[in-house]
Amino acid sequence: MSYTYEFPRPSVTTDILVFSIRDAVLQVLLIERKFDPFKGAWAIPGGFVQMEEDLMQGALRELEEETGLAGIPIRQLGAYGEPGRDPRGRVITIAFIALVPSADLIAKGGSDAQDARWFPVDDLPPLAFDHAQIVADGRAQLARDVTASIKDSALVAFDFLPAKFTLSQAQEVFETLRGEAMDKRNFRKWLSNEWTIEDTGEKSTGGRHRPAALFRLKGS
Repeated sequence: MSYTYEFPRPSVTTDILVFSIRDAVLQVLLIERKFDPFKGAWAIPGGFVQMEEDLMQGALRELEEETGLAGIPIRQLGAYGEPGRDPRGRVITIAFIALVPSADLIAKGGSDAQDARWFPVDDLPPLAFDHAQIVADGRAQLARDVTASIKDSALVAFDFLPAKFTLSQAQEVFETLRGEAMDKRNFRKWLSNEWTIEDTGEKSTGGRHRPAALFRLKGS
């Protein structure tokens, strides 16, 4: 099919931020670029949207092609269109975000990515394009999400906890996702107000600390 346009046309890409907690640290999945521009640099997985795709389809395809990951729920984060952000020309990107448990995920570089690897968000290598800004924006959005129980995204925090968890375990996960420490008393009051959790009547076992009460998210 041929196209005729009166005005210059920007290209459209998608970039996908995949966050996870690994070794009690918030991490993001990056790919090492195989080709120019920025050959050998680390970047967010993503690429150009094809003419027959909608944005989410394009994002999921690129994520699978470059990292091997499929079936991950993603949602739109925002659009980035600063002129000059891509040396190839006028390129607007739509960024998506996901927060997933990564214990069972095996990421590997594919397509135009020669490697795929998890990096702590507080210790990133230099990133291609404007991806450092996109990661920072995604990190800030994630912190906002886990303080709002009315959003489905906030419930994802409980995916990083065992079915029965101590309040200390819950606080560690929420602090990791929010990127800030929380007062112990205020956290427990906030958690009980925002979500329906119930005491299982059981105690934690093992470890170096005293046994603590085990809770669960009601209905889980």
